[in-house]
Amino acid sequence: MPPSSPELLAPAGDATCLQAALDAGADAVYLGLDRLHMRRAAARNFTLQDLPGVSRLCQDRGARLYLALNSIVYEPELPAATELVAAAAPHVDAVIAADWAVMDACIERGVPFHVSTQMSVSNSAAARRLHGLGARRIVLARECTLAEIAAIRAAVPGLQLEAFVHGAMCVSVSGRCLLSHEAYGLSGNRGECRQPCRREYEIRELDGENAAFVVGRGYVLSPRDLCSLPFLDELVAAGIGACKIEGRSRNAEYVHTVVGAYRAALDALAAGALDAARKQELVERCRKVFHRGFSVGHYFGRPASGDFTDGDGNAATCRKEFVGRVRHYYPAAGAVDIEVQDAPVAAGDTLMIQGVTSGVVTLVAQHLRRDAATPVRVESGWFTVACPSRVRQGDRVYRLTPRA
Repeated sequence: MPPSSPELLAPAGDATCLQAALDAGADAVYLGLDRLHMRRAAARNFTLQDLPGVSRLCQDRGARLYLALNSIVYEPELPAATELVAAAAPHVDAVIAADWAVMDACIERGVPFHVSTQMSVSNSAAARRLHGLGARRIVLARECTLAEIAAIRAAVPGLQLEAFVHGAMCVSVSGRCLLSHEAYGLSGNRGECRQPCRREYEIRELDGENAAFVVGRGYVLSPRDLCSLPFLDELVAAGIGACKIEGRSRNAEYVHTVVGAYRAALDALAAGALDAARKQELVERCRKVFHRGFSVGHYFGRPASGDFTDGDGNAATCRKEFVGRVRHYYPAAGAVDIEVQDAPVAAGDTLMIQGVTSGVVTLVAQHLRRDAATPVRVESGWFTVACPSRVRQGDRVYRLTPRA
């Protein structure tokens, strides 16, 4: 990573996503354990026992590891929060904190900590005070504009600033929402959000003729996803030192695709080659995986009505179908043996293989083989095909096709 280039920070919701992030060129990854973070229910997450191995893997790849402990901490949980900080300290480069109790535990033990976006730091006075208390980095409120980021950067020059560059946006202020808690008793501030904002609603008459009216057009509480590739150069120029990709609850191909696109963008920016055509190419790459449409977030001011979704689900331009599993990999031949269990495979299909150790491997099945035969289509049984990277027995295999 060039010295002037911001850190590319990637989500790791499970071991496969972790591998995918590292393979795609992440400079750092962030993850959560089984408690006290904002994706406790949505992501598969890790355990405290996993941390030493995850730490070694990140060190081997030259990547930093951050632990998210960024939910509200209640009084009975104070001992657990302190114990988690102490246990994680030898294995992580920093803790991401949103509660003063977690920050206090980090300060007492000399553990570097980053202030989560959950604290809604949106001005230089707050950033300066937290920096003075020991915060190494501030993850700025998502409501900050480019101009405000530049002003904070100028006012607190010694502090690292991090901002979200891609992923889901929340209709509430920096994610501090009570809607899920009111509707289901499951708090988004405790990592349990059921995302009631991602649904369509109607107003229904309680008496009389029971008339009902749809609220607005589409999903009026559900913002489009953030994509900053078209203005990534402006964001970096404003003074961002770390670019965070959201998505600990999303799958491995999302992580691999989006992290890879931003890696390419940052490298091109460092080389002076991030022009409009390159930006658009990388945006289209990101469209292939899960998203709700793209917006610029708050970076240029308050979002307008067009920045909210008009559908209930995935707007990806590609879809995947489960094919089967890897039976064997032949390193000398650079080939994989695949057992077809569901969707058939034809010569020329694009396949994606995912596994905990393999990460995400994509290939074009140019020539299918079964012993001496060269079938053009395999609907059941097994076949072999050239594979550019090592994969493992039991890895899942998918076929990628354009979404209609």
